[in-house]
Amino acid sequence: MEADRMPTVYIQLKPRISVAQGASVTLADAANLIAPPEWEGALKELVLAQPRRSDGNLLLLDMLTVIPRVRSLLPGAVIESLGEGRTIVQVRERSAGRRPSLALFVLVWLLMFFGSALTIMNFHADVNMQEVQVRIVEMLTGRRDEHPYLFQAAYSLGIGFGMVIFFNHLFKKKWNEEPTPLEVEMFLYQSNVDQFIIHEEYRKMEGRSRGPGRKRRR
Repeated sequence: MEADRMPTVYIQLKPRISVAQGASVTLADAANLIAPPEWEGALKELVLAQPRRSDGNLLLLDMLTVIPRVRSLLPGAVIESLGEGRTIVQVRERSAGRRPSLALFVLVWLLMFFGSALTIMNFHADVNMQEVQVRIVEMLTGRRDEHPYLFQAAYSLGIGFGMVIFFNHLFKKKWNEEPTPLEVEMFLYQSNVDQFIIHEEYRKMEGRSRGPGRKRRR
């Protein structure tokens, strides 16, 4: 009967969160939770960590850190963990309404535009696309034209239209809800980065916990 009166708290840690420098990390920031209504507000305000500058810009929280904090507030609580048992905290510098640099945006845009254009042109030069287009026009029309501008214009428009279809994106417009190839690659890259960060943070924690003991051994 006594066990039935113990509150049950369901905690699902988020994969990654971002907090400002100097701000506390609360349970509401790091996790989704389901708890009795009378305890939900206090649990959400429960402080899990206070990042310091010495911790760097990345901090790892896992359930082994969260459970003691929750039990300090609810000693008899039954804690159920859902999903991944850890979250990565990214500490960002405070910025007082800092706007993105327009000059930097234009510079990056120009570099990407001309870099992509040169890549396509160099590829066409390697495969002798000029001669291929001349031969295609000759096969279709029966006469040889060394400068098939009409065909080349249509081909250039086709490249642009094909890239829009392939990347499923035109400015802020998406044709459907499927992720674009770039979004998939960015997701895979971020997943690999997160796994590396988790591995490195656990290695550092293990090294700190074993360091003093190794020094005493002779």
